[in-house]
Amino acid sequence: MVNGIDNKILERMISVRRDFHQHPELSFQEKRTSEVICSNLDKLKVSYRRTGKTGVIADLPGREGAPIIALRADIDALPILEETGLPFSSIYPGIMHACGHDGHTAMLLGVAEVLSKKKDLPAPIRLIFQPAEESGPGAKAMIKAGALENVEMIFGGHIDRHFPTGTLVVTEGTVNASTDYFHIEISGQGGHSAQPHEAVDAVVVGSLMVMAIQTIVSRETNPAHPAVISVGRFKAGEVANAIAGQAVLEGTIRTQETSVRNHFIKALRRIAKSVGSLHGAGVKVSIRTGNPMLKNSVEMVDISREAAIKVVGEGQVRKLRLANMGGEDFGYYLKEVPGCYIRYGASISGKINYPAHSSRFDFNEKAMAWGAAWLCEVAQVAGLRAAESKF
Repeated sequence: MVNGIDNKILERMISVRRDFHQHPELSFQEKRTSEVICSNLDKLKVSYRRTGKTGVIADLPGREGAPIIALRADIDALPILEETGLPFSSIYPGIMHACGHDGHTAMLLGVAEVLSKKKDLPAPIRLIFQPAEESGPGAKAMIKAGALENVEMIFGGHIDRHFPTGTLVVTEGTVNASTDYFHIEISGQGGHSAQPHEAVDAVVVGSLMVMAIQTIVSRETNPAHPAVISVGRFKAGEVANAIAGQAVLEGTIRTQETSVRNHFIKALRRIAKSVGSLHGAGVKVSIRTGNPMLKNSVEMVDISREAAIKVVGEGQVRKLRLANMGGEDFGYYLKEVPGCYIRYGASISGKINYPAHSSRFDFNEKAMAWGAAWLCEVAQVAGLRAAESKF
C-alpha cells in the first residue's frame, strides 16, 4: 500500500487507464472520456457537474467554511498514430494518448475513491478533469466555467519517464515555458527558374529569414535565460522549374522569462520585416499567444515537498536539473490562485523510455500509485495550512 492506495485501487486505476488509452479523444471531443469519468464518480457517490464543453468538476466535502483545495488532471489525447504494440492500443487510427493524460485521469479517479471515504477532510477538495490541454484553451475554459470559485490553492502533476518510478519531482520556480506561435507570409514575385532576375524568390527570402530568426536566441538573448525559436513549417512553390512568389513560415517561441518573451515577439517582427524589405518582398507576421510560463512559488513548493516526503521519503524527492521548454496550460490556473505542478517518475526498467508525444510512448503504470498518493496527501496538507490561516 502507498499512503492509502492499495493494490485493489491501483488495479482499478490501471483498468480505467487502459480503457482511456484504448479510446483516446482529441481536445474538446472527450465525450466518451467524460462519460466514463462521470460513471466512476456515480459509483463513488461523488457529486459533480459537467462544464467547460467536455470537462468535469467534482467536489468532496470537507471542514465547513474552509477554502477549497483543487486538484487537476488533463483528459485529452493527441493526433498521433500509435505504434506501441500494446494490447490496449488505440482503436482510433491517428489518435493516441501519447502524453500520459490517460494516467493522470485514472489517478484523479483513484484520489476520488480514497478521499470520498474520508469523513474528516481539513478542507473541501475539488477535482478538475480538464479537457483540451494539448490544444491550449482547456484551462481557460474551465476557469471561465467557475472551476476556481472559492479555491485557495491548486495542485497537479505530469507523468515523466525521465525519472525512476517511485520518485516525485518537486521544483521551485519556472518549470514550463511560455508557448507562442508565429505565422509569416512572404509575398514575392513568381517567375521562370531560368530568369531569376525577373522575380523575387520567396524561397530565398524565407531561407534567409529562417537563419536570421535564429540570431534572436544566439545574439540577442542572455545565455543564462533558456529560450528557443523553432521554425516547424516552410511551404513554398509548386513545381521545380518555377520561382515561388509566395512562402509561409510557421513556428514556435518558448521562453521562461516575461522580458525575454516580450523581446522575442518584437525581434521576430523586426527581423522578418527587415529581411523582406532587403529583398523587395512583402511580409506579414502574425503572433498567436499561447500558454503562460508555469512558475511554482516557494510556499506552494514547501507544501508539495512536505506531501511528497510523506509519500516516497526524502531520498526519493527530486528536482528538475534542466529547464523544461515544453508548454503546460496549468500556468493559467497559477495566474489566478497559488499552486504547484510536479512530475511523477514513471520510467519502465529495461525498456526504451520514449519521449512524450512519441508514437511509442508508454509509462510504468505503478507510477499511478505514487501520483495518486501524492495528490491525496497534498490536498490534505494544503487543507490544513489553509485551515490554520483561516480559523
